[in-house]
Amino acid sequence: MMSSIDFPLKGKIILITGGASGIGLALTKQCHVLGARILVGDLRQTADFKDFVKGKSDIVFVRSDVTKWSDFNKLFNACEKEWNDVPDAYGICAGLFEPPFSNFWLDTEEEGYKQVDVNVSHPIKLTRMAMRKSLGREKRASICIIASIAGIAGNIAAPLYCATKHAIVGFVKSVKDTEPFTGVKITTICPGLVNTPLFTPEKAEQFSFAANRALSPDQVASQMLDMIQKKEYPCGTVLELSMAGPRAIPEWNIPPPAGAGTGQELDAVAAMKAMLGPIEEKLGRERGAKL
Repeated sequence: MMSSIDFPLKGKIILITGGASGIGLALTKQCHVLGARILVGDLRQTADFKDFVKGKSDIVFVRSDVTKWSDFNKLFNACEKEWNDVPDAYGICAGLFEPPFSNFWLDTEEEGYKQVDVNVSHPIKLTRMAMRKSLGREKRASICIIASIAGIAGNIAAPLYCATKHAIVGFVKSVKDTEPFTGVKITTICPGLVNTPLFTPEKAEQFSFAANRALSPDQVASQMLDMIQKKEYPCGTVLELSMAGPRAIPEWNIPPPAGAGTGQELDAVAAMKAMLGPIEEKLGRERGAKL
């Protein structure tokens, strides 16, 4: 029976989905500093990513769509081709935050929610594939999935996003006893507000976003690296991260989060008015319409 071990990334391979922007890019950069070999899966390369990887042979980019499970095989095949191995670690960072094309209140989708595919199906399926790959090579692995503080509470303006993040928290809690059988440690981080491109100007206004109350992508990536590498974060760890610092979430019951970026510090009336504005506008257009 295997227990959690310290798992330094120097010389190891880490697969990062969403690794070309936001928290994923911050994780890519920090992993490179540690001496890891990095496989990045993303839809496109940002200018920042292109600049960073220039001349770095230990970072490999594979264009991939995490809603297409066949693209996971492209990532594993690239890893085999480049390093004749499978990943040792995974930073599962790709995610959506109520975009216009997959949004509970706007609701334009006919068959399934893309946000669920990206935020739920992708990390769960990739985790299962990672288990198989590691077992096949008889090697250990460590996975950290980005959830959200929204996976602990709820938000009337982002019910689909919150539901997907609750799903990840529930998934990670459910696999907490699997490491002795698989050799794979699985953890999740629940950040508060993070200053990433997910906060478009419209969303910044609706959700009362302010940069001085938000974590940086580097702060989240740094905590993810601790969770991946340190045995003090065992399989099944659910860790809240806010500007007040990290806090482990027990399986049962926890007081509400506190501090900037958690939503608890906002003026409740003003924040609710801002969040409800786009929803009421949308419902107003639907009211009386012959759908």
